[in-house]
Amino acid sequence: MKKKTVAIVLGLAAAIGGGVFVAGKGPGPDAAQAQGAKGGKGKGEQGPVTVNVVAPQRQDVPVLLASNGTVSPISTVDLHPQTTSTIVKVHVKEGQFVKQGELMFSLDARTEAANVDKADAQVAKDRAALADLERQYQRSQELRAQNFLAQSAVDTLRSQVESARAALQANVAAARASKVDQSFTQIRSPLTGRVGAINVYPGSLVQLSTSLATVTQLNPINVAFTVPEAQLAALLDAQRAGKVPVQVFQNNSDKPVNGQLSFIDNTVDPVAGVIRVKAQFDNADTRLWPGQYVNARLTVSTLKGAIVVPQNAIITNTRGTFVYTVGADQTAQVTNVKRIHGFGTLAAVEGLRGDEKVIVEGKQNLRPNGKVRIAEPAVAHNGKANKKGKQE
Repeated sequence: MKKKTVAIVLGLAAAIGGGVFVAGKGPGPDAAQAQGAKGGKGKGEQGPVTVNVVAPQRQDVPVLLASNGTVSPISTVDLHPQTTSTIVKVHVKEGQFVKQGELMFSLDARTEAANVDKADAQVAKDRAALADLERQYQRSQELRAQNFLAQSAVDTLRSQVESARAALQANVAAARASKVDQSFTQIRSPLTGRVGAINVYPGSLVQLSTSLATVTQLNPINVAFTVPEAQLAALLDAQRAGKVPVQVFQNNSDKPVNGQLSFIDNTVDPVAGVIRVKAQFDNADTRLWPGQYVNARLTVSTLKGAIVVPQNAIITNTRGTFVYTVGADQTAQVTNVKRIHGFGTLAAVEGLRGDEKVIVEGKQNLRPNGKVRIAEPAVAHNGKANKKGKQE
């Protein structure tokens, strides 16, 4: 019985071993050939890459410089009294627009008025004294002609006349000075502008250090900003050629305020590498306000008939700056370009004729002279995409 069991076990082991040997063998030559026939293209081969293209556009491109600026008044005056006195009347209100020479504050003028009257009286006295001495001098000359008076007496009278005349001139000047002091009691606006906060009221005692109010000129008005040092030469050339237009935009507004460049500083900031400039704007509608932050943009020059392509079509790497164009044999051709000026999503370049098909989408999968398939016809960069071509 035991011998029969051992024989059965050995037979099963032999059968299992034979199966394993058969399973471990690879496919035969015929099977390998069949599998190779089904494999299709080799790994080294690549089909055409689907790309989207645009046609370069030829247009005039303004070269713009953008910067953050601050609105600043052309002039602002802090009014102070020139004498110690008391405010009698305030003739203006806060925020009021005043004209040059308009009366704003009246001070107590009683002392100054009395001084003016006193000076005028002194002048009248001196005039009368001078007139009397001139009459005496004239009579002395007549008596001298008749030898009734010595020449020394005549000379003395002439000296007295000249002294009285000089005294009169001095007192006339003193009278004018007293009237100037009297004018300080009326404070008028030195310019046309807007009145700020008023710091005094009727009855307030004011001194030389007391600030009464400020008057700020709002029209015209300046915007100060900075431009990079590298753009200084182009900026100076534009200023020599004529007026340089400048636009500013307020926050959350796409409506520009137009002005022109009025000032370029005489030194460059060596630390920041910028130069300070100003532009002047007509501000009759008071859209611009002193101290306000704005976005400034000025036109340095205009590139006439420049070739424009989308920014995302330009590739820059260690080999240089270039774009892919579609060749006549439907292959990707490398065309070297030079970026002249970028603005928004577009850029003006050199190196293109203008009739190429520039690849903008799918270029990440391209290699030079690789086959391409255009997904849509060449259109302008601002044209609508051919959706049907994309689906094909």
